[in-house]
Amino acid sequence: MSAGLPEIDSALLQRRIDELSLITEAESPAVTRVLFSDADLRGRDYVAGLGRSAGLALRVDAVGNMFARWVGSAPDAPVVATGSHIDAIPNAGKFDGVVGVLGGISAIEALQEAGFKPMRSIELIVFTAEEPTRFGIGCLGSRMLAGAIPLEKASVLRDPEGKSLDELRGRAGLKEALDSVALPKNFYSAFVELHIEQGPLLEQQHIPIGIVQAIAGPSAYRVRITGEGGHAGAVLMPGRRDASLAASELALAVEKAAHESGSTDTVATTGKWEVFPNAINSVPCGVMLEIDLRDTCLETRDRALVLMRSASEGIAARRGVEIIWEEINADPPADGDPKTMTIAEDVSLQLGLATRRMVSRAYHDSLFMARVCPTTMIFIPCRKGYSHRPEEYSDPAHITAGARVLAGTLARLSHQPL
Repeated sequence: MSAGLPEIDSALLQRRIDELSLITEAESPAVTRVLFSDADLRGRDYVAGLGRSAGLALRVDAVGNMFARWVGSAPDAPVVATGSHIDAIPNAGKFDGVVGVLGGISAIEALQEAGFKPMRSIELIVFTAEEPTRFGIGCLGSRMLAGAIPLEKASVLRDPEGKSLDELRGRAGLKEALDSVALPKNFYSAFVELHIEQGPLLEQQHIPIGIVQAIAGPSAYRVRITGEGGHAGAVLMPGRRDASLAASELALAVEKAAHESGSTDTVATTGKWEVFPNAINSVPCGVMLEIDLRDTCLETRDRALVLMRSASEGIAARRGVEIIWEEINADPPADGDPKTMTIAEDVSLQLGLATRRMVSRAYHDSLFMARVCPTTMIFIPCRKGYSHRPEEYSDPAHITAGARVLAGTLARLSHQPL
């Protein structure tokens, strides 16, 4: 046990990451694992097999969150948890989420190999649908664990093919009622998530470990723009009510609002467009677009939203179109737990690893676990900050370092006074 902390089998961890990446709906090196797809279910089976091999007690809840527990000497005490997700958006990479799941298993195995005896049980969570690919809402599993989504809203979710959450989870063999998912009070004593940064700062500054002190709050909006269609050759320019041009103008207004919010952490993206009738020789009569707006500060996020909505009113009046906004979700930011952050920093120092405190501008399951228990995240560098693309890459040495910090942090948290 170097530096009093367990060693991670780096080669084994990397091999598992590579093996899981081959369970995909896309052609390698791209990874695609959409919730409850065949690839997603096979990926879950792969992780479950690793959990069983490590002697962990497995259970799956009604929405598909998977739990693998190393039972401690105080099994009735609130549990220490770690974990992340294995679902992947189309054409993604193999590290997002996976590092936290497989690194979590490696951390537990390393502690077992070192002879560590947990007092509080240690549990690995594989969260359902961190990515919004299937239902248009991210962190579905952790939202439901935290009670952060009304059951009536979850029960009416539909995917692009019209399939309901109940239909899809039923096909996956999940029959319990959704109201069984929410965690009781004081179920967990702490949660720590290992994750690639998905940004360039750690790599640029040659710092191996980031300690997340705040997670940006996400919000999303669906905007429907209705104009008037017509023949592309016959409708003259002065009389046009082109919905796509109004949408384009709104997209630029979204960008401008993010720049003018007063915060460098405000980011806004108009990433989804549907144009009707979507024909080259027809003036677009309708557009549906979706806006992602997030910030670490609610005040500046709200300021940006006000600017966007004000701009849309002017666009609607000027172009003779109707613009209707619908809120998809609007979640507050989360702060990292100071005590848990300090423990992770102390463990890093013990390992001789430099750290920096930072914010996560991407949101994660930790955003909702912070509503359940003290929470923080451990970031490791990823090359050029690439993520959500096949070029996503994290060096095995960085992954190993992150897993060692995680192992030491879990050990310390497990022995916190009851």
